[in-house]
Amino acid sequence: MRWSCALVVLVWGLAAAAAELQLEGALIQGGLVRGQVAPGSAVWLDGWELRVSAAGRFVFGFDRDAAERAALVVRHPDGREDQRTLEIARRTYDVQRIDGLPPRKVTPSEEDLARIEADAQLLEAAKQRDTAGPGFTQEVAWPARGRISGVYGSQRILNGEPRAPHRGLDVAAPPGTPVGAMASGVVSLAEPAMHFTGGTVMVDHGHGVHSIYAHLQDVLVEVGQDVAQGATLGTIGSTGRATGPHLHWGIYWFDRAVDPALLVDPMPASLG
Repeated sequence: MRWSCALVVLVWGLAAAAAELQLEGALIQGGLVRGQVAPGSAVWLDGWELRVSAAGRFVFGFDRDAAERAALVVRHPDGREDQRTLEIARRTYDVQRIDGLPPRKVTPSEEDLARIEADAQLLEAAKQRDTAGPGFTQEVAWPARGRISGVYGSQRILNGEPRAPHRGLDVAAPPGTPVGAMASGVVSLAEPAMHFTGGTVMVDHGHGVHSIYAHLQDVLVEVGQDVAQGATLGTIGSTGRATGPHLHWGIYWFDRAVDPALLVDPMPASLG
């Protein structure tokens, strides 16, 4: 069951004629929290005003190394303010050290660096979209089934140089396996050949929530296309920097990468 760990589950309502604040999600590094307030309320997280829908829905997330506390402020329609301190559970991550690699495997060439920078700008622009889409309210669906070959938060140290932490889940499956959208949204990026991630699709689910699907063999959607939950975005491949066919699936709240594993049921044992 989702939110199976009681330590990091919070459903929080205030006793009033109607619940004025409800939060559901994992208060943990890598957690995504969805909230409900009375329509017309305003919400801030650590001083950052969040988008709140007409129905009072909002969302926020914590990255891999989030601080131990966050301040949540709600201004209700009658002008009252309610401030809460959120305690964020800490995690430990797998760290792997690999030494003795040829320098070219660790340090990109100048040509590669230029391409990496261009790719990063495209990815960053997609992550910064803040639209009113409702897809973020849906229960998240697995985009593909297969063996989990990489987990959120893990990190490699190559020749003594720390690499960027892994910011998603890897699902190993045969080439050509369809990849579906985790929730409804709008395609914000569709690139067939990025340097690191190869065939890459991003979907904007609204309120700063974005999903990314990487190493695709085929990219079957276009930027601006509306997609329903489960709609085929592409197929699993081994493009970009990949050692075998798999899907890299990530979820972001703006530039904060959250852990997809906290949002789905476990992969069926027969496939995991």
